[in-house]
Amino acid sequence: MTTAHHAPDILSSTFAADPYAAYRIMRDEFPLIWHEPMQSYLISRYEDVERAFREPVFTSDNYDWQLEPVHGRTILQMSGREHSVRRALVAPAFRGRTLDEQFLPVIERNARELIDGFRASGSADLVADFATRFPVNVIADMLGLDKSDFEKFHGWYTSIIAFLGNLSQDAEVAEAGLRTREEFAAYMLPIIRERRENPGGDLLSTLCGAEVEGTRMSDEDIKAFCSLLLAAGGETTDKAIASIFKNLLAHPEQLSAVRADRGLIPRAFAETLRYSPPVHMIMRQPSEDVTLSGGVVPAGSTITCLIGAANRDGQRYADPETFDIFREDLATTTAFSAAADHLAFALGRHFCVGALLAKAEVEAGVGQLLDAMPDLRLREGFTPAEQGVFTRGPDALPVEFTPAV
Repeated sequence: MTTAHHAPDILSSTFAADPYAAYRIMRDEFPLIWHEPMQSYLISRYEDVERAFREPVFTSDNYDWQLEPVHGRTILQMSGREHSVRRALVAPAFRGRTLDEQFLPVIERNARELIDGFRASGSADLVADFATRFPVNVIADMLGLDKSDFEKFHGWYTSIIAFLGNLSQDAEVAEAGLRTREEFAAYMLPIIRERRENPGGDLLSTLCGAEVEGTRMSDEDIKAFCSLLLAAGGETTDKAIASIFKNLLAHPEQLSAVRADRGLIPRAFAETLRYSPPVHMIMRQPSEDVTLSGGVVPAGSTITCLIGAANRDGQRYADPETFDIFREDLATTTAFSAAADHLAFALGRHFCVGALLAKAEVEAGVGQLLDAMPDLRLREGFTPAEQGVFTRGPDALPVEFTPAV
């Protein structure tokens, strides 16, 4: 085993500017690193990260300190029957007929409303004008919340994501995250109580009334899940949509193919999740000593799974540094399920419950944007750049187009 001072430092400015160069070195030479400032082991190879997501010995006990301070206790911390029952309570709203019939119209309406704000202008910033707003608006609309409170929602989820990615333990970032939990609870709990008394056709009312094996969600359970949904669903879909367009604009022939055949949008999404995932790191905690590439990790340690590194592992993918929506080693049919070939949604029992919601949002949003911008191009002279370490995506994406008639 080696130590972090011999390997790339994930807290360095060099890493933040281009993590992929560092990931190559880590996979090849330092597959297991003890990172002292984070008090965590770093793993970067596909086979190791896949194991950490699939095998029960790798628990999510780390979320007790990583997530609970800002969200409250969530489904991600649960295991066994408690986890299976909680997942059964929330999962039906994010798949099948409920998603298609109840929430797809909500998704399509929100995409259309945002695009209406710039479709006639001939220019837009796809990050500021669409990607950062779209998933938050969708989630608020699904929950039956007031979308005029967007700035509150966006501020809260930004603070939560910053807290989760606070690898350098910045005190102000930590304080802002903890304050968000109190503010969100003060906002949500009265609404939850009101929906219990006067349920409607929204997701929040569905959660209030859901029952499995005699178990119902408490007000605190629902509040914590809504907090998780807002942060995880907002940040990841936001960065995914922006990254899809960044990648397609850098590969005009693939953009043309997607424009000609909208059935390729899921392929573009799946390849973006592999090539430039919104979430680069997820943590796990083994319940016993485990042997991984490079050495043994002691029971109870924190393991940081580097998704951005694993998803470009040449032992798993051919030509992994190339963005290719037509690659044959990434199955689109399973890309949004627990059998996915990429690791962006995790795997196993804690596979992202909102994966199909994200797919529906991307299909609707990307499709409508392509309709509104028939000759989409980057603003002249602009070079897209990504930001972030824990989560990562373009910080701006100014484009120009001839408005569709």
